[in-house]
Amino acid sequence: MTSTSRSQRTWPRRAAVAAGLLGAAMALAGCGSTIADRMPTAAGGLPEGSPQRPAARTAYPAVHDMPPARATPVLTDAEAKKLEDDLIETRNRAAAEAARAAAQAD
Repeated sequence: MTSTSRSQRTWPRRAAVAAGLLGAAMALAGCGSTIADRMPTAAGGLPEGSPQRPAARTAYPAVHDMPPARATPVLTDAEAKKLEDDLIETRNRAAAEAARAAAQAD
């Protein structure tokens, strides 16, 4: 016959009590923002001069709406290639000038 100690038998009860207290604290914390509107400042309510809550709730942003069509067309393949070539040429020219300036400084 195995015997269980007293602490092993009370563990599930303590866990249940702790879970109940945690659940009650979370439920009361959810009401805290609306209760604070009606409480006096000395009792932990909102400070003097704080703005009132808006009467109507704000609408959620329209995250699923598609943006309007572009007013200007997208670059064609030829235009994109020309722009890329111009950027590469500018980068190479700047690198060459930097190398030339570093060589003159030495």
